[in-house]
Amino acid sequence: MAAGTLDKNEGQIPTNLRLLVLLEEVACRGVAVKPAEMIEAMGLPKPTVHRLMQTAEAEGFLQRDLDGRAYGPGPRLRQLALNTMSSEHLRTGRLSILKSVAEELGETCNLATPDREGMTYLDRVETKWPLRIQLPIGTQVPFHCTASGKMYLSTLKPSTLEAVLRARPLEAVTGKTCTDPDAITAELGAIAGRGYSTDDEEFIDGMVAVAVPVRDARGRLLATLSVHAPVQRRSLQDLTDFLPCLQKAARELANLA
Repeated sequence: MAAGTLDKNEGQIPTNLRLLVLLEEVACRGVAVKPAEMIEAMGLPKPTVHRLMQTAEAEGFLQRDLDGRAYGPGPRLRQLALNTMSSEHLRTGRLSILKSVAEELGETCNLATPDREGMTYLDRVETKWPLRIQLPIGTQVPFHCTASGKMYLSTLKPSTLEAVLRARPLEAVTGKTCTDPDAITAELGAIAGRGYSTDDEEFIDGMVAVAVPVRDARGRLLATLSVHAPVQRRSLQDLTDFLPCLQKAARELANLA
């Protein structure tokens, strides 16, 4: 039974599958959903849907959105997705692509996915140069001052973006970090228009980076592919020259999903 095409006849969803189908529907939509939307999508009674969502929230599979009324993937569902994406079969294909890019560019390449509080590095292939910046797999980095994070933020709807940027004061981690939500929003509009993002020593002094999106068949961001390098070796302009290679690899990564 595919999410988004559910039969609204209650009898078509076995009792022991209802929670799984609800989680599948939430994940498929890619945005926080309200119980009323799930009632319509699943064709189940209102008390049943509320009970399922409360159970999923209590167990950490769903999490209330910033507005307190809608629900999105919780920590356990996000970890399940990461574990699935990290399976040996999928990871072998991803690493093959990342290694090819890293060898062609001569710099470190990263694949990152969005989490609740920032971008998490899912895979990484290091440059062979002795001068490198260590950010191991599993590292979580901020949204507002990284190339991968800004790429993700540029895909959010305006109301969600505003809530994310104004939920708490943004930290200035270097002298070049922008912490003004209005200025960041303007930059994100430019990123959405051109299809790539940059980090000009905004996250780590002496490091520049460029990121492109990895999208699914519906155009939604699955992950970001980025390359970063120390400024002693590469300028930001040098990295933007790599965009055709990164975009080609992003399409190949999307085909693995």
